[in-house]
Order: sequence, then C-alpha cells, then structure tokens
Amino acid sequence: MFEPIGLALIVLLLPLSACLLAAFSSLTPLKKLAHVPLIVACGSAAVVALLLLLKVLDSGAGVPPSKPITWFAAGHLQARFTITVDALSAIMLAMITFVGTWIAVFAGGYMRGDKGFPRFFAVMGLFVFSMCGLVLANNFFVLVAFWEGVGLCSYLLVGYYFEKPSAAAAARKAFLYTRLGDTGFLLGIFLLWKLGGWHTDLNLLFDHIQRFQPDAWQLTLACLLLFCGAVGKSAQFPLYVWLPDAMEGPTPVSALIHAATMVTAGVYLLARCAPLFAMAPDAQIVVSWIGGITALLAAFIALAQTDLKRILAYSTVSQLGFMFMALGTSGTISPAFAVTAAMFHLFTHAFFKALLFLAAGSVMHSMGGVIDVRQFGGLRKVMPTTHLTFLCGALALAGFPLLSGFWSKDLILESLLAAVDTESHYTAGYFTLFLVACVTAFLTAFYTFRAYFLTFWGPEKIPHEAGHHAHESTRSMTIPLLILAAGALSVGIVLEPFTHWFSDFLGSAPSLMQARGRTPAKDVAHHFNWIIASVSVVLALGGIGVAFALYRNGGAERAPAGMAKVFELSRKKLYVDEIYGAALVKPVEVLAFLARVFDGFLDALARLISTIPRFIGGWVRPIQNGLVQFYALSMALGVAVFLTFVVFRITR
Repeated sequence: MFEPIGLALIVLLLPLSACLLAAFSSLTPLKKLAHVPLIVACGSAAVVALLLLLKVLDSGAGVPPSKPITWFAAGHLQARFTITVDALSAIMLAMITFVGTWIAVFAGGYMRGDKGFPRFFAVMGLFVFSMCGLVLANNFFVLVAFWEGVGLCSYLLVGYYFEKPSAAAAARKAFLYTRLGDTGFLLGIFLLWKLGGWHTDLNLLFDHIQRFQPDAWQLTLACLLLFCGAVGKSAQFPLYVWLPDAMEGPTPVSALIHAATMVTAGVYLLARCAPLFAMAPDAQIVVSWIGGITALLAAFIALAQTDLKRILAYSTVSQLGFMFMALGTSGTISPAFAVTAAMFHLFTHAFFKALLFLAAGSVMHSMGGVIDVRQFGGLRKVMPTTHLTFLCGALALAGFPLLSGFWSKDLILESLLAAVDTESHYTAGYFTLFLVACVTAFLTAFYTFRAYFLTFWGPEKIPHEAGHHAHESTRSMTIPLLILAAGALSVGIVLEPFTHWFSDFLGSAPSLMQARGRTPAKDVAHHFNWIIASVSVVLALGGIGVAFALYRNGGAERAPAGMAKVFELSRKKLYVDEIYGAALVKPVEVLAFLARVFDGFLDALARLISTIPRFIGGWVRPIQNGLVQFYALSMALGVAVFLTFVVFRITR
C-alpha cells in the first residue's frame, strides 16, 4: 500500500471521502463542521503526495503504470482504469493538495454561516478529487471522465449562489464554452485511437505512434483537436470569456479554479502529451500563437477593470497564455526545457494567484461584499496582514526580481528566445512572440500594481456596506494568506535557478524522455541569462513605476495622458462579449426562434390533418345509433339505390 501506486490511490481517495462526509453532515447537527473533513483530507493528501514525490525521486526514471482494470470494452475500443505516477503527476498532486488545503482553511472562515455550507465543501471535495484523478489518469477515457468531473464541479461552484441570476448565467456560460472545446478534445481522442493502434492507454498509444508514424497532417490535426480541449478548460482565445464571469462564485472557488484546478488542466494535458506535440511542429506554433494572443489580449483588458477579482481573473487568462507560449516551443527546442518552463510557471503561479484571490476575498469580506476598487481605498492600515500578503503576491505576479514569478517568467522568455535561435521555419514567429511576451510582462506589472495602489493606498475610503466595522479578517483567513505569501516569495528561488531541482526532476518523467528521443529539437542548457533577466527587471520595475506615478493617491478612473480612449476600450473588454453576442449568440437565437415557429407550424398542420377524420366521423356517427329497425331501413334503401342504378344502366 505504501508503494507509489498505493500512495497515489490514497491521495485520490482522501478528497472523495471528504466529499461524502461533508454531504452527509448536512443531515446531522454537525453540518457547521462540514469544512473539517476537507481540511483534514487535503492536508493528509498533501503529506502523502510529498511522500509520493520523494518515492518518485528515489526511483529515478519513474514508476510503471498500474495494472489496468477494464472499465468497458466494445470491439477495438477499450477503456481501462490505469494510473501513472511520474515526476509530472507527482508535482501536480503536491501542488493541488497543498494549495487546496489552505484554500479549504480560508473557506472555512469565509463561508461560515452560509446556508449551503455542507454543499459547498462537498462539491469542493469532489472538485479536488476530480483534478487529482485527471492528473493520475493513464487512459484517455479515464482522463475524459475526470476532465468532465472537473467541468461539472466548476459549474456547481460558479453557480453556487444559484438564486442570483448573474451567478446562474455565469455557470451556464462556463459549462457551454468549455463544452465547445471538449467536442474537439473528444474528436482528437478518437483520431488518436485510430492512429495509435486502437490503444487508449497513454503510454501504449504514444509508443505506437512514435514507432509507426502516421501522416504529418493526421498527427497535426489530432494535436490541434486535443488543444481545443485545452483552449476551453484553460480559457484561451477565443473561449476565454467564461473565466472572468466565473467570479460570480464564492472567492475560495475563484482561488481553487484559477490556481490549483480547472484552468491548469489544459496546460497539464499538453505537457502530458508532449511526445505527440513534439512530432507536430505545425501544431506547436499554433499553440504558441494562441497563447501569445491570449496573453496580450487579457493583459490589455485587465488594464482598466474596476472589479478587483476580475482584474485577477484576466491576469490568470494572461498567465496561462504565457504557459502555452512556452509549451508551443517544444517542437523546436528540447521538449523537457519547454515543458519545464510552462510547468514551473504553473507551479509558482498556483501560489501567488491563490494568495491574490484569497487576499481579494479578505478585502471583499471586510468591505461588506463590495469588490469595486472605486468604492474603497487606503486599506493598508485597516487590514495590515491582507495588505502585506497581497503585496507579496502582486510582486511575484509582476515578476519582481528574485521572487517566484521572476524566475518562472524568465524561463518562458528564455524558451521563446531559444526557439528563435534554431533553423525552424517559424523563427520569425517565435521572435514576434518573444516581443509579445515582453509587452505582456510590462502590462502585467502595471495592472497588478494599479489594483494594489487603488486598494491599499491613497486616502482611507470605506463603503457604507461595511458599516463602521471594517477590520482585518479572522485568523482562519489570514494564516492561509501568510503561508501562501511565503510560497510566493521563496518557492521559485528554492526549486530552480541555483539548484535546477525542478527542471532536473521533471525532465526525468518518462513521457518527456520519450519526447526528447524522438525530435531533432535543440537542447537548451541550464544557465542564468543576464540579458533576459535585465530585460525582465526593466519591464517589471517600469510597470510598477508607472502604476505608482498614476495611482498611489487613488483615482480608479485616471488614465495616462492621451490614453483615455485606449482605457475605455480596455474597460469595455474590447467589446468581445458584444461581438460574440452579435456574431454568434443572436444568429443562433434567431435560428432557434425560426425553428420554434416552423415547429409550431408543423404542429398546427398535423393537428389540422388529424381533425379531418374526426370531422367526417362526426357526420357519419349518427348512423351508428344501435336501432335494428334503422339498420334494416338503411339496407333496404341501399338495395333500392343499387337496383335503381342497375336498371338505369341497362336501359341506357
């Protein structure tokens, strides 16, 4: 049981047991303690995940997948429950359970007194269980099952306040937009099933495709279809619009979705499928460009937003774009380096983004539910712990020197620059993406510290919803902030730049070693790139400096000179929702209306035709009166008419 596979199953089952206990607690007087099982389960799972990580580290090349158990079979199609434990899944499990633990602790204080308290923690436990299952799955159909479980839980949590119309609409929007991407994802799986010798186990499928390489266009198509699923789940252009609206859910949900689960699923999927994408460079450049467009677009929209949680939401969309830019270089540079760059940023991002969302929740909790930065300000003295921890997260997100975000963003910039220095046909494209990443890094520092200064600097301003009791949050909410702030400050420098522990360990994953052996990609050595570091420092400090100059004394509506129209476009989100509404939603609504009218016409026509026999029957029905004399008279008359007809016929 204490072998790696056994430990992985323990990690998987702990949050599921917490889900069941929280659900049953609603039927008992202990429903106020519904958060305890989840906190204990996630904390225990984090400890077990750490032991698992150490076991994988000792094993070197990883652990063979578990023995398969057939789930269902139909002809060539076999779905087998089998899990994989390697460096990639071990790192993800440790991150999900550790960050999830502190989000659960925070949620225990934040959600206290809510009438749906047990329901919230039951779904949250199911959410963590589904994400852990997704990470461990070694079969595409098992992965899809957990993938859809994550989508279902996000729908339930985003729409947690289902009596609120905006929350119900946001939940539907999230569900429908991710379904669009999942359609392509499923088509990609079936195409790979055909190309991969009818295998659905990931390791067997990858090995078959690499030994019997299909046509390049088929593999490229399959990879792009898989990427559709990642675009939906990880909120990339053009399906990113659901994620900012997901802020309608409780703040711990926002932290969970944006930091440890859901949106990281798409990045993980491409990292897990690196052996396939490394063989499809045409698909890779598409991945990078979608990531670059998303990163820049979301950063621009975040510039002038006034809802603190939405600023952070667009930031998440933008940072995920950074990760996809790095993943898209694995066809031209070493897949291990490209995946490491993306996964290291995902790892550090989990800490500082969870911290920022929880700190925003602390502000919202203290301000009586208000989250608009125009309605409060100068909170650094009112909420000193929240202020300090938010500052740590903001500095890490902005890429301030030596903090976590600085090191992980530099790896992404280095992967793009390394892709430029190759003989690839897409060298110019990668150079353009490098410039896009630099601009996005500057914008990230600016909008992050705009939000920070508007919230915590300037004259003290408390909304009337907070009453006269605005104060720091309780310890159950501030302790998670302090723990995550320590991670945001130190996890980057401890794991990578000097020890290269993260990249060396992740590079030992069998799938990445397999990808490395099947592509002529350029190897990238570990070294400190002074040019990239210098550029990164200038961009971060420049963005922070501009935000300080404009917003240190408040003024949410203030825009740089001559940039009023640009900021108005940003505030209106580039009218993307309106464009989607006009180009897609309205035509579909019109089509649905016409279909309803046509269906009504067909229904009326069918009803009209059905009345004709009934009408005729109404005329004939009096004949059937049950009187024998009448029937005899009718027969006599009939015979008389017949004989008359015959006589006249003969005489003619």
